Amino acid sequence: MGAYIVRRLLASILILLAATFLMFVLMTYSSDPLAGIRSSNLSDADKALQIQARIDALNLDQPLPVRYFLWLKGAAGCVVPGAKCDLGQNLKGQDVTALLGDAMPTTLRLVLAATVLSILLGVAIGIVSALRQYSGFDYTITFAAFLFFALPIFWVAVLLKQFGAIKINDWLADPALTLPVALTVGAFAALLASAIVGGSRRQRLLVAGGAAVAAIAFIALMIASGWFSNPGLGPGVVIIGSALAAAFGTVLFTNLENWRVLGVALATAASGVVIAYAATPILRDPNWFTLFALGALATAVGVVIAMIFGGIDRPQAVRASVVTSLGVGVLVFADHTVSSFAAYSSLVNGRPIATIGNQTPNFSGTFWEVTLDGMTHLILPTMAIMLISFATYSRYSRSSMLENMNADYVRTARAKGLTERTVVLRHAFRNALIPIATLAALDFGALIGGAIITETVFGWRGMGAMFNTALNTSDLNQLMGFFVVTAIAVVIFNLIADISYAILDPRIRLS
Repeated sequence: MGAYIVRRLLASILILLAATFLMFVLMTYSSDPLAGIRSSNLSDADKALQIQARIDALNLDQPLPVRYFLWLKGAAGCVVPGAKCDLGQNLKGQDVTALLGDAMPTTLRLVLAATVLSILLGVAIGIVSALRQYSGFDYTITFAAFLFFALPIFWVAVLLKQFGAIKINDWLADPALTLPVALTVGAFAALLASAIVGGSRRQRLLVAGGAAVAAIAFIALMIASGWFSNPGLGPGVVIIGSALAAAFGTVLFTNLENWRVLGVALATAASGVVIAYAATPILRDPNWFTLFALGALATAVGVVIAMIFGGIDRPQAVRASVVTSLGVGVLVFADHTVSSFAAYSSLVNGRPIATIGNQTPNFSGTFWEVTLDGMTHLILPTMAIMLISFATYSRYSRSSMLENMNADYVRTARAKGLTERTVVLRHAFRNALIPIATLAALDFGALIGGAIITETVFGWRGMGAMFNTALNTSDLNQLMGFFVVTAIAVVIFNLIADISYAILDPRIRLS
């Protein structure tokens, strides 16, 4: 494994060198950094002075290979430990490295959120679609996947701004169960329920009608109780959700009939809830370190419970307790975040779902309000990217799962008497993830490039805005900075994908 990683790193360096040189040559011959000065209204003397200053700053009087190696000398410091990272200056005299330092966190936050959610939802739904092949659920997911994949992302982004932010903000100002709201909620619930349940046409119609009525009644109850004006999950939802997280953790690694593991998971959930509510004074305005410390404490308590009471099922109990602790942590985090929604909405003039920018200018508040501000700005652009990527992951997951479910080793596993859960999760699912790992590595680099459109529509000041500015002004150094970050990200994620092959399938020997 070590030798393989070294070989891949050396090959990646050569790929980066070739790619950066090719991009440098193409940008040099396709752009003129002096065009803006020549077309300005300055006097001839001032033009000559500015042209000479720019030639000196960008080494335009040097041959192209010399200019490339001068740029490469500074860029090498970005990947060599202890060296100074110098990507040169843009046409305004600003340091490109500093510009990237400001733009990268914004874009990476968007891309990582969209990638993680797309993989989790796409893979999970794709697997279920494969297991329920040719069912109503499978047909619905197939239709939705092709629909999302065919939609232009800029058009999706504009629709989300109009109907996912502006209309919802208007409705939240005065929540009411109008006819359009009732029809929308009822139709969505009916389609979702009929797709999930399946069965005959009569069964699907009955389920769809019941789901529509239940959803409309639930929304009416929430409006009457004033939940949309002052939302929150409350202890009841947190406790029930924690119990469901314990059940999910148990099913993931064994089955609900295994009372020992289920008991450990439920005890872990109970201890996590107790720790969360005991730390309520701390959680009123915490920081990220405090949250991670409390999460680590809850996980450690769960692991100790599993080690003591796990018995012969100790490995499964430990893993189930870790998953349960994670679920409890997510619920507690969501409870505090949602509870701060009313205070946050008043701070942003009753328009909580943002349509532009990556944060509210000059916003200040508690930890939960600041977190909610970042999340509300992240919702729409993440959804725009996620809908497109979700279609790809769900289709690849379904195809890969179907291929593995029909393989000889799966039939052999069933013939040995293994449970269906073990056959699906321990055998078919792991092998089905191998092509997904390749897709995720390629998709990450593509999302960075695709985020340019999304950032432009939503007014994010990230790498997309930096790229657009550099492209319009023929700013070579700024463009090269964007390209280097994207290329390094692609190389790193491809290396991670290759290493993950050996983890998913031990028969693959990378060395």
